[in-house]
Amino acid sequence: MKPDVICLMASSVDGRTLPSRWRPKGSGDLFEQVHEQLGGDAWLIGRVTGQEFAKGAAYPAMTSERFPRENWIVRRDARAYGVVLDAQGKICWGRADIGGDPIVVVLTEAVSDAHLAGLRSEGVSYIFAGRSQLDLAVVLDVLARELGVKRLLLEGGGGANGAFLRAGLVDEFNLVLCPAIDGAKGAPSVFDSPESESDQRAPITSMTLESSTALAGGALWLRYKITNGPSAPAQASHG
Repeated sequence: MKPDVICLMASSVDGRTLPSRWRPKGSGDLFEQVHEQLGGDAWLIGRVTGQEFAKGAAYPAMTSERFPRENWIVRRDARAYGVVLDAQGKICWGRADIGGDPIVVVLTEAVSDAHLAGLRSEGVSYIFAGRSQLDLAVVLDVLARELGVKRLLLEGGGGANGAFLRAGLVDEFNLVLCPAIDGAKGAPSVFDSPESESDQRAPITSMTLESSTALAGGALWLRYKITNGPSAPAQASHG
């Protein structure tokens, strides 16, 4: 059964997500506070965002070992999991958890045995969701079956958020709207797409405001229920 997918992001009033560019500066820990209140079984980020948490340099380029392309789960009893889309296996972690949440990497079967050996050496769990491209519907199915995830917090970047949105897989959107403006080109957005998908639109048929909560410093927490119509195949080539 598909988990509820709740997209959570913090942005400036012009929809940009890089706080270092915002003026005035500073948004505090509002995102983390809302994250805790939403209480997900797991949270998911894309490769670019995941790379920001990595501490390793590189895994060995070669291995004599051969691994079946089967899910490899180190822990099944965690309070929450940090799920990272890394289709081609580019991130060298140097750690097995983020903030105490075990890392679960989502790969395609095209990943090298050497990368799998590196993940195993660090105790990093991994699952497969496609041969050469990630199938996002399969990602959700595997997380539900393997780890019992019922409530998934989708937390960026814009590429990952956009892929799930265009696939019609986002059930709720939570935005921490901060009283700041970016106001310049080049900053990442809440939702984004590659050039090849720039003409594709999300199959959203309605958005219903469930609640609007005032937060510290003039920020707002907006919570929308999303209704989706038929969608395109849920694939993501990024990662």
